[in-house]
Amino acid sequence: MPGPVEGIKVIELGVWVAAPAAGGILADWGADVVKIEPPAGDPARTFGRMLGLGPDANPPFDMDNRGKRSIVLDLATDEGRSAATELIANADVFITNLRQGALKRFGLDFDSVSALNRALVYGLITGYGLDGPDADRPAYDVAAFWARGGIASLLTRPGDTPPFQRGGMGDHSAAMTLVAAVCAALVSRAGTGVGQLVTTSLYRQGAYTTSFDLNTLLQTGHSVAIGQREHMGNPCMNNYTAADGRAFWIVGLQGDRHWPPLCRAVGRAEWLADPRYDTALARFTNASELIGELDAIFATKSLDEWAEVFAAEPDFFWSPINSMDDVLADTQFHESGGIVYVPDGDSSTPMIATPADFLGTPWAPRAGAPSLGEHTDEVLAELKRR
Repeated sequence: MPGPVEGIKVIELGVWVAAPAAGGILADWGADVVKIEPPAGDPARTFGRMLGLGPDANPPFDMDNRGKRSIVLDLATDEGRSAATELIANADVFITNLRQGALKRFGLDFDSVSALNRALVYGLITGYGLDGPDADRPAYDVAAFWARGGIASLLTRPGDTPPFQRGGMGDHSAAMTLVAAVCAALVSRAGTGVGQLVTTSLYRQGAYTTSFDLNTLLQTGHSVAIGQREHMGNPCMNNYTAADGRAFWIVGLQGDRHWPPLCRAVGRAEWLADPRYDTALARFTNASELIGELDAIFATKSLDEWAEVFAAEPDFFWSPINSMDDVLADTQFHESGGIVYVPDGDSSTPMIATPADFLGTPWAPRAGAPSLGEHTDEVLAELKRR
């Protein structure tokens, strides 16, 4: 299945996760993505070793680099820079997350390469943006997205230390944003014939992720309180634990709609007329007491038993709090297309799907991640034939 961007030629000069993930999404969707690597390879090729896996196992790298072609070029040499420039001059899209200073030294900044290819869509992911005192400051997503973007602070309970981000969360989020911008620029190019620079930053991505809070503060000066489950103002928007120790979240955002089915589910229809709980204000005022009562009730049945009860109430919204093992065992995850099978010789390897589907132009992964420099000769021969 070709995918929606079949025929688009992409050159990727990326390291670690952010730009390679953007290239990986476009490769999934059908683009011909050539990954330029230094002689030592993309440092993300060391993830498997960092995780203590076998010498040939590198699931994070496989995820973001499947379906690409790898070419080794030493950009410290005239020959390497010349080949990279020629590749980009003949491409539709260039994706990178190298810092602007390095790109200028290599002659691969937007002004330099767009002069050779006016139709080029140039996609750039930075740590902190194109301008400002930290524009060329080095960054990983833990710094620019998670810490400086405010996410770690918002997820820190008073008195606790900040939580750690899981690998690549900000990078994958920024990659999706860049892919959207690249595709929008390709739409624009279809009308004008001219490409453009499109960019996002890990910092901006973090701030956008927290924009519910950040925009409220910006416009009103009001900080949205950080929730603590023992004192949630709306006890119907809270997490609880069943008798078997499995946790779940109930999502009763709309009081008038979601409070009655909760009362019925826990067998407390009398709460609908109880002055302690019969209004949103009353539940807010008596939140600790109500949460304590719900804790005691939910501790009387296993989560599977509660799931049967909840299913009888169409307006009762809830979700289990899944572990990674739970996600992989979830029928809904599989039925909704969460796993793809990547060709691997005569067999295939299951991997996590990128999170978008196209019913008119469906995509499927075409190959695993390339070995370092696997396609160098092939790609350079294509250049000579042009």
